[in-house]
Amino acid sequence: MVDTMALALVAAGGAAGGVARLTITGFVARRLGPNFPWGTLVVNLTGAFLIGLAAGHFSPSPDLRIWQLAVIGFLGSYTTVSSFSLQTLSLVQAGRPGRAAANVALSILFAVAAAALGFRLAS
Repeated sequence: MVDTMALALVAAGGAAGGVARLTITGFVARRLGPNFPWGTLVVNLTGAFLIGLAAGHFSPSPDLRIWQLAVIGFLGSYTTVSSFSLQTLSLVQAGRPGRAAANVALSILFAVAAAALGFRLAS
């Protein structure tokens, strides 16, 4: 059976997360330029931090409704792994494998660190 409240919460969170992602990536890109996907990196790192913070705060048993809204909806829409993948591929195709490798390394290493920091701060 479909839980309509869960669907509504995820949809509302997803809408807000998408708007936040667009706003932040655009802001960062305007400041730092288009030569590296800094906006996506910022969104991925802040998203990793926020999901770590949420997991630490709600551990061991999250409030299901808040989790659906904030983590599944908002952060699921806010973080940009699909954009990250496409931008990394584009860097490779543009003959910039070093920048592509830097994007992968920075995104993964710092996202895991940001999640750990968020978890630690919330615990």
